[in-house]
Amino acid sequence: MLKTPAYAAADSQSPLAPHTIERREPRAGEVLIDIRYCGVCHSDLHQARGEWGGNGIFPMVPGHEIVGHVARVGEGVSRFKVGDAVGVGCFVDSCRTCPQCRAGEEQYCDEGMTGTYNSRERDTGAPTHGGYSTRITVNQDYVLRIPEGLPLDRAAPLLCAGITTYSPLRQHGVKAGDQVAVVGLGGLGHMAVKLAAAMGAEVTVLSTSESKREAALALGAAHFGATRDPATFKQLAGRFDLIIDTVSGQHDYNAYLSLLKFDGSMVLLGIPVEPVPVAAGVLIMRRRKLGGSLIGGIRETQEMLDFCAEHGVASDIELIDIADINQAYERMLRGDVRYRFVIDCASLG
Repeated sequence: MLKTPAYAAADSQSPLAPHTIERREPRAGEVLIDIRYCGVCHSDLHQARGEWGGNGIFPMVPGHEIVGHVARVGEGVSRFKVGDAVGVGCFVDSCRTCPQCRAGEEQYCDEGMTGTYNSRERDTGAPTHGGYSTRITVNQDYVLRIPEGLPLDRAAPLLCAGITTYSPLRQHGVKAGDQVAVVGLGGLGHMAVKLAAAMGAEVTVLSTSESKREAALALGAAHFGATRDPATFKQLAGRFDLIIDTVSGQHDYNAYLSLLKFDGSMVLLGIPVEPVPVAAGVLIMRRRKLGGSLIGGIRETQEMLDFCAEHGVASDIELIDIADINQAYERMLRGDVRYRFVIDCASLG
């Protein structure tokens, strides 16, 4: 076992602090990865603070936007070699036998995917620990190849924010000329804008903050709608083929559904704390569809990474030392980041 520096929350009431975990040498089919960067996701904060219910597994080492290089490989590893640039996303295992796993949609595993952290290994029952650390050991089937041309630090958030927004765009077949709206311009929203624009869509950002207009246009949006102004909903009624809703705060789904064309779809990525009522009429009268999306499977995530490399798409980040992680959490709560924090894991020593 390898003693590994990390940062962990001792319990849901404690700030993250230095901690030591053990990583194993790679078994057959596994790779040991030296972590170079790890993105900071809102879900890290929620889980470390016990805000999603259930019993968190503590001490908890968050982090599921992991990039680095292969340090060692186990017996039978054929997909990777020492020195390869690789990534690990939101999960590190699944049952492999249910219909979703066989279809390459492991994120929807009938038995539940094994999370990169705050989960338990399927064979040993040991808790999983994430990327706020200097190394991780993962089966090769759940490791992604980082293509040449993608900066490692800016690639890290693609393993969560990137695939979370790419998957619904891809599943809905977004193509050149489509009218796509993105609700919210944070870590998810800024990736949705970049990806939809790279697919050729005409993108409109919908935000409560007029101050985000300039940033939205700079990211590739063609238009901006200030949603605090009721006139915006009248002007944009029936405009969009697809709406990607990234907002977790309470908001009126019906108002946004009214912006869809006939046969248009709205996909939810955020989860408001309280259920949001939906009027049947707004769906029925124009055959509109309301759905949701999680992340993506390994195959689709690799497709997303290759797409980003081909089109020059990467996350806009602020690189931080691990010692600044608690301050970063507080800044995230204030929306004070454009658009994703990424930890330089060399700062762990």
